[in-house]
Amino acid sequence: MLGRFLEVSVATTDARASLEFYESLGFSQALVGDVRDHAYAVVSDGRLCLGLHERDMPSPTLTWVRSDLARHAAELQALGIELLRRQLDEESFHELEFQDPAGQTVALIEARTFSPPAGEALRASQLGYFEEIGIPTPDRERSSAFWESLGLVTFDPEERPLPKVVAAASGLNIGLYDPELSRPVLTFSHPEVGQQISGLRERGHRFLDRLPPGLDPRTNAILVAPEGTWLLLTQAAD
Repeated sequence: MLGRFLEVSVATTDARASLEFYESLGFSQALVGDVRDHAYAVVSDGRLCLGLHERDMPSPTLTWVRSDLARHAAELQALGIELLRRQLDEESFHELEFQDPAGQTVALIEARTFSPPAGEALRASQLGYFEEIGIPTPDRERSSAFWESLGLVTFDPEERPLPKVVAAASGLNIGLYDPELSRPVLTFSHPEVGQQISGLRERGHRFLDRLPPGLDPRTNAILVAPEGTWLLLTQAAD
């Protein structure tokens, strides 16, 4: 229904600073096209592609590629989805935007905006394995039903370390969390997360002072990127 997942798009006031931050953590830069009329860069660890957009936009936005957007817009509206942005004229790059019940922005665009880094250029980042994007929602059942209507597969609820339901799509897992998680996070797991967090602190990276209830500070931390993106670092499962 949504097409092929492209990137988690985030807004930044300084694309270069954000790019340097992620590259310092081991992410690889992708080759971007010239469709965007603002500063734009993409980094990847092989699982997550993160689009860095130097413009005012909802952040983060989950971006998929879907052809024939004009026809697809009618299909979305038939599901009761309100389109917040609809750019389908002949002279523009076609884009649609809407929100899930929790207010998470979703974008559909007509074509890719970057070429993924070659396999030999990709390397695991220092953050560990990208697990999911976590989204707080006041109504997990309603959010689950919404994402299922768009073709994602939802799994049984999990209660630890935070209550959530996972909605899975090809290329992206979405964790639907209770509101104790106050804003979206990109979640990474690492087998030696305590050492990882200590090393990042020693390098001067900024972390949140307080974690959501239920997260043990010995094995969890939220790293804050220059543009404000939250990166949850957690212990890898055995």
